[in-house]
Amino acid sequence: MDINVQELKEKIQRGDDFVLIDVREPYEHEDFNVGGQLIPLGTVESAVASLEDHKDDEVVVYCRSGKRSANAQYILQSAGFKNVRNLEGGMLAWMDAYGMTK
Repeated sequence: MDINVQELKEKIQRGDDFVLIDVREPYEHEDFNVGGQLIPLGTVESAVASLEDHKDDEVVVYCRSGKRSANAQYILQSAGFKNVRNLEGGMLAWMDAYGMTK
């Protein structure tokens, strides 16, 4: 099940316990992010072992538009992660929803 920007913002504001992963490139992360751990899509497979402790936790992945994070979601689910959610529309949707421009 995916997650929309409003749901994610509420989870962040409440301080919910979940893993937030930004699968964009470092320059995109530096430009704007919502606090996720940076694991670029090309390195997600090699990062699976370091995320092993979170296989049963809620994991939210995001990118610019939702396409790369959908790939990351698939990789993590294929590796046995049970609750991986993709941010619908990515950071573009976030900036649009909260009046930010890029």
